[in-house]
Amino acid sequence: MTVAFCPQTPLLLPTVAGAPGYALSVLRAAVLGAVQTLLADEPEVVVVVGDGAGGVRFGPGDAGDLRGFGVDLEVPFAGWARPGGRRVPLPHLVGAWLLENAGHTGVRLGVGPDDLASALADVPGPVGVLAMGDGSARRGGKAPGALDPAAAPFDAAVAAALAAGDPAALAALDPAVGERLLAAGVPVWRAVGAALAGQAPRAQLRHDDAPFGVAYPVATWQVR
Repeated sequence: MTVAFCPQTPLLLPTVAGAPGYALSVLRAAVLGAVQTLLADEPEVVVVVGDGAGGVRFGPGDAGDLRGFGVDLEVPFAGWARPGGRRVPLPHLVGAWLLENAGHTGVRLGVGPDDLASALADVPGPVGVLAMGDGSARRGGKAPGALDPAAAPFDAAVAAALAAGDPAALAALDPAVGERLLAAGVPVWRAVGAALAGQAPRAQLRHDDAPFGVAYPVATWQVR
């Protein structure tokens, strides 16, 4: 199984950000590489895990939109959007777009962090996980939140855990600290860490920077 850890920022979509500068180009390249590594294993199902699902599982017919970001764009989660389909949260929307952009045409299942372990047990055959979430959003003047001196050390600890392939370190992240630092990825990272307890993934940290005051770690874990 391969896990691709990617940020949930809509800046990954050209429709939102337009022509990228250097920092955004580097981030997009790292994310594309992570998703391509995930798909290279040819998973029968890709489980997209992100916060905000509220116990719902997303699939064909469901969709989300970016109107809240001033962009009139609807993104189907898997294949098409049906009238009355469930609305997917931002992490699942961005995850679906990343898979589509990378040419994935297979089965997708969207879940929340609390449902990840159950979903992995329910899915037959080879499975990949696209884990969506940002680091702290308190890293400087451009950040959505006020600068917090604890943000950079927290993000460094997350990056170290991702680079080392350390599920226990991810599972042990403090949710209260993550909430205070506006680190949207913490529930997802904790869930992945718990799901892979006792495993020793082959890990690659592909990006560790906060170009807009928000930490955007990108990594891949491969479990054999």
